[in-house]
Amino acid sequence: MRVLPSLAAIGILLTASAWAAPPAGPARAGSTAVPALPAVRQRMQRNQVEVKRLQQEVARQESASQRASRRLEQQDAQIAELRRQLLQVQAAVPDDHP
Repeated sequence: MRVLPSLAAIGILLTASAWAAPPAGPARAGSTAVPALPAVRQRMQRNQVEVKRLQQEVARQESASQRASRRLEQQDAQIAELRRQLLQVQAAVPDDHP
């Protein structure tokens, strides 16, 4: 779950350039610093696609992490059961038996 704040930060960074762009209005003569509205929209759309891709990747990684966690829990339970069985066997064997 700690990946979600990172994903949010990435999304904000990717879309910040579109949000920070000055409002589209009549272009000043000789001004090339103001991006055209279609270019801003296109960049914003690309950023949204990237955010969606990153969200899907995070979901895939979280799913894999949950599967691995369940597998480890099962292995821990098996180890605990084997230890319990070993203790029973050791308790059944007399102390003077090699």
